[in-house]
Amino acid sequence: MKGGHDLSGIMKYAARDEWNPDLTEVLSEHFGVAMEEFEVEIEDIGDILGEHWSMTLFGCAFEDLLTRTLPPGDRNLADDYLKRRGWAEKGPTKIYIRTLKTSVMSLYEVSNVVPGQALLARDLVRGGEPVLVSERSATQSLRQWDRIAARIVPHGSKHLLSGTVLPFTVDVSDSLLATLTQAAGKRPKAKLAIDDETLRGLAPLFTSAWLLDVLPKAMGEMQPTLHNSDGELVMFHRVSFPFASSITQKDIAARLEAASELQKENTRFWNWLGELPPKRPLKGKPENAVAWSVTMDDGRTVLGNIELKGRSLILSVNSASRADRGTALIQAALDDLVGVPLTEIETVDQMRANHDPDAPRLPSFPLAETTALVHAMLDKSYRATLDEPVSMLGDLTPRAAARTAAGRRRLVTWLKFLENRSADKADPADPMATYDFAWLWRELGVENLRI
Repeated sequence: MKGGHDLSGIMKYAARDEWNPDLTEVLSEHFGVAMEEFEVEIEDIGDILGEHWSMTLFGCAFEDLLTRTLPPGDRNLADDYLKRRGWAEKGPTKIYIRTLKTSVMSLYEVSNVVPGQALLARDLVRGGEPVLVSERSATQSLRQWDRIAARIVPHGSKHLLSGTVLPFTVDVSDSLLATLTQAAGKRPKAKLAIDDETLRGLAPLFTSAWLLDVLPKAMGEMQPTLHNSDGELVMFHRVSFPFASSITQKDIAARLEAASELQKENTRFWNWLGELPPKRPLKGKPENAVAWSVTMDDGRTVLGNIELKGRSLILSVNSASRADRGTALIQAALDDLVGVPLTEIETVDQMRANHDPDAPRLPSFPLAETTALVHAMLDKSYRATLDEPVSMLGDLTPRAAARTAAGRRRLVTWLKFLENRSADKADPADPMATYDFAWLWRELGVENLRI
């Protein structure tokens, strides 16, 4: 840490005999649940996650200690250090330590990220208007509508993030919000509004929730297995149906277009669609299962793809059950237009092993040209979606949902889902990542809710 954020002096002071037991106790509160769950020590966690996260997690506990008033005699580490050693610190450092003493760890939703400069942070726990935060490093990796646990502290006329920022997935953050609701003594569906003092005492929950999500994956104890939205182990099936004698692609296409479960993409390609994936984990699915689902923009699940190649129809799905159901669907729709199918099966590991990085690739196009084409396609697709039922909106069209207060709340969730998914690209110049969703919010009259 540099300048006013240099806490090396007070960290060294906390190792003294009169404060070391308190530091150890706070570290135990932050790390203890994960240590017990995975039978590891604090040092092991540092080795598993690496130096960056080791320092960040230690910072979570240390900043929590600075906020605590402890017996006997209402002791506080920040006050004691500044009283005894404040003369050795520069003015900005003393101000920062005093600021941390009154800080609160909370869960925030990020928006309006300007890389290298600033972001807006909306408190999901305490509510209120979003706060403009001046930030350089974190803004390089954060995306629109990401969620983070952090301490936001005043710095003159600005607000800054402290040295501890933990990124949360939407699912884990929703679980954390439910835990905070319970810890605050609220009903499960009650509006969450926790006062600062209560929230300050719940700081270890943020570290524990993050570790319980991240640590087992990093340890390899929970090697993720891919399961589709039906809870089935992902196993790629390629079912090839030969055309009957004298049958053409046009004959096949005419029958496929009559099937309500299929959505045509072009003259040779269809998506086989299902319903919106369940929000709750399917019963019986292993704890280390990772849900993998391809969805359309309206939230419907893509169960498989159908493609016409030469004199064959190819059904591609990701599980044995879907292969059986898809085969039955095609045979019912096409009857004697196709012959007996041939099925090829490939596991996820086999697919990875068979991937040839040196295989010839299609020629690339200039980024500007690709971006223009992708953005135009997305404009057309989203404009059409405005007048189509969307499962995430209770099967209302976006325009219909915008007419009621309840509908607008769902609409905001749907738009944030689209925007965050689009922005989540490794390359910030990716045409999907640079697409501007602002027009959708304006078109639906909810631009004022884009906070």
